[in-house]
Amino acid sequence: MSSDPYGWIAESLAAIHKANWYRSPQPIAGRAGAKINLQGQLLLNFGSNDYLGLAADPRMIAAAIAATQEFGTGSTGSRLITGHRDLHRQLEQAIAQLKQTEDALVFSSGYLANLGAIAALVGKKDLILADHYNHSSLKTGAKLSGATVLDYSHLNLVDLAAHLEQERSAHRRCLILTDTVFSMDGDLCPLPELLAIAAEYDCMVLVDEAHATGVMGATGAGCVEQLGCSRQPLIQMGTLSKALGSLGGYIAGSAELIDYLRNRATSWIYTTGLSPADTAAALKAIAIVQQDPARRQQLWQNVGQIKQGLGQIFSQIRPDFKLLPSESPIVCIQMPNPASVLQASQSLRQDGIFAPAIRPPTVSTSRLRLTVMATHTPADCQYLLAHLTASFSSG
Repeated sequence: MSSDPYGWIAESLAAIHKANWYRSPQPIAGRAGAKINLQGQLLLNFGSNDYLGLAADPRMIAAAIAATQEFGTGSTGSRLITGHRDLHRQLEQAIAQLKQTEDALVFSSGYLANLGAIAALVGKKDLILADHYNHSSLKTGAKLSGATVLDYSHLNLVDLAAHLEQERSAHRRCLILTDTVFSMDGDLCPLPELLAIAAEYDCMVLVDEAHATGVMGATGAGCVEQLGCSRQPLIQMGTLSKALGSLGGYIAGSAELIDYLRNRATSWIYTTGLSPADTAAALKAIAIVQQDPARRQQLWQNVGQIKQGLGQIFSQIRPDFKLLPSESPIVCIQMPNPASVLQASQSLRQDGIFAPAIRPPTVSTSRLRLTVMATHTPADCQYLLAHLTASFSSG
């Protein structure tokens, strides 16, 4: 028997290094934006989820400062005790208006929103069917619920229906979980067809709109809006920390659902409320999304420029590389292995571009994950394309 009960940790770290899976945080100085100071190097930033460039917007900063001056820095307790302010309710009403739902509930993070909602909706007598590529928070929430959890193949509704046909009748309730924009690929859930299957088998549906809120849809409400499903009975989760440039998460849906979650979602009941600064910043972000559609239009122009340029690169220079299907500002270039994607990322960084390498076990195949921002200029996009061309030509 080993004399050191912690000795296995060093062995596990060594295995992670050997597989090129090792990760560590990289300190960023200054404000977020299309250009960032990463470990003392100024880089063009294609690795942020700040799709609309709001995280450093002066209007957001002013709203956060004003809230801090009026209410202080912290909420001091759970919202059922001392942590609730009218500002929280204003934000929830703004989210419900944006999402075209009856009500909404704000959590202290998107991860907590998924954990709390899923565990409150289903339990040991119930069934969860989940897209195999779902975000970690959906997967963890499903496990914590105690329900029977079955994955269906990514975007494969035939597989989903087959699971339901075989398993649905043996369980009290069923909850289908899916991202709408899949964060590591950029592709979209076929939501109208999924909702039709859910109705046929008497299933609830929870969609994760983390990478869609503020970005997708005619008003920035998300994929539910873009795919024409706003009036359908479903549960919408999202974050305030990506396109909305703040912090926190939410669940939006019927008034009854939200009232139930206030009483049963433990990750809301027992967690300190969102800080005044984050709440006010998110509230301002929703107003900007609704009042400034040109920002979203610029984002999509940038996405189009980059995708068109990448198509030319792959057809002319690297037909062995693959542009993964995407209908979002997440653009992924699939590469053969972890070593090749690390080399490409490091080469771009030497040229002044931050383009993160995403590797197993986070994803099944290695890829460069490019995230486009509204605050990238056409020149920024062209600079990226030029250096990708040079990097792929030499590699």
